[in-house]
Amino acid sequence: MSGGYAKGRARRAAIIQTAAEHFAQRGFRAVTILDLAAACDISRAGLLRYFPDKDALLQAVLEDRDRLDRERFQPYTRLGGGLGVLRGMVDLAGHNELVPGLIELFVRLSGEASDPEHPAHPHFAERYARIRRGTAHALRAAGEAGHLRDDVDPEEAAVRLTALMDGLQAQWLFDRSVDMARHVRAAVLALLTEPGAAAFDALTPTG
Repeated sequence: MSGGYAKGRARRAAIIQTAAEHFAQRGFRAVTILDLAAACDISRAGLLRYFPDKDALLQAVLEDRDRLDRERFQPYTRLGGGLGVLRGMVDLAGHNELVPGLIELFVRLSGEASDPEHPAHPHFAERYARIRRGTAHALRAAGEAGHLRDDVDPEEAAVRLTALMDGLQAQWLFDRSVDMARHVRAAVLALLTEPGAAAFDALTPTG
């Protein structure tokens, strides 16, 4: 029984990975269940045993990306003073350069999902709101610790940092010489006091 369960989990993970690659290359709407079944070397009925429809598969792809980001970000949330989350943004930007397929997936799907009728529209709307809230919270914590410049509004800065992260990913797809981490780091440091910048650079996340 356990062997069959493990095999089923592995098959499900392989389907999600294949779907992510196809959605990144061609877009969600251009890819069919038959395309994905063929790519996974299973029948259409076989694929639908794991996912009832393409919308459910898309949701699984998005949840998988979010899970990976949360796992990578977790050590930074344990660093105090709000600076850990900001440092995590910089390091995540650097890591993303190592996974171009995920960047392609995100950029393509986030563009498609601006259509309110797209099945991923609620996911991306909630995601942006959550990231802005979390970034603003980190900036307020940095301010309370004396690390944030007095003239910085946390809510406005959170919007700009979120836009910078996504905009850099789109540019990087066209020009791989764009150093995303360097630009995010510069934007973060511009918000901090001199002691805050020193504390930021001294952070060492642990697993």
